[in-house]
Amino acid sequence: MNLQNISLIYFDYFEMDFLHEIADKVQKVFLSKIQIREGHIDLSDFYDATRRQYNANKLLQYIQKNYTSEGAKTIGIFNVDFFIPIFTYIFGQAYINGQAGIASLSRLGNESYGIEPDENILLERFSKEIIHELGHTFGLIHCHVPDCVMRSSTYAEDIDQKGYNLCPKCRETLFKP
Repeated sequence: MNLQNISLIYFDYFEMDFLHEIADKVQKVFLSKIQIREGHIDLSDFYDATRRQYNANKLLQYIQKNYTSEGAKTIGIFNVDFFIPIFTYIFGQAYINGQAGIASLSRLGNESYGIEPDENILLERFSKEIIHELGHTFGLIHCHVPDCVMRSSTYAEDIDQKGYNLCPKCRETLFKP
């Protein structure tokens, strides 16, 4: 893998310490320079009133068109409820071998499941989701190794069960010359 810059572009309010902690975790996995930037978008253009959610496909296309640059990977960071037509909700999405991905905090907090909020769990889940989507931009597909960050996650509990890191096979794929 050629080292590439990674941009985390936030489109909602996020604590900067929270974003820097995520950037540190991302940097440890991808060994790349991480840039945090603020982005601006009119989210109403992506809202589906029937579903009361935001269309992830359209948001991802927008990020790809308006926020990517050559030689860099970009993840748009949101706090809205994403959907794609075939799923009730998703935590994130990315183009395989592409430049862009998106991830959302929505549905990752304990309070979404009637449990007391926990900032550490939220940070862990969101970091893993961002790392997972970045993995897709670097060409990685879903993995079946239980603790690999590239394992598919349908539920927040699935994210809790996997680690931050890539399994040996995914790491080899990522870093092969």
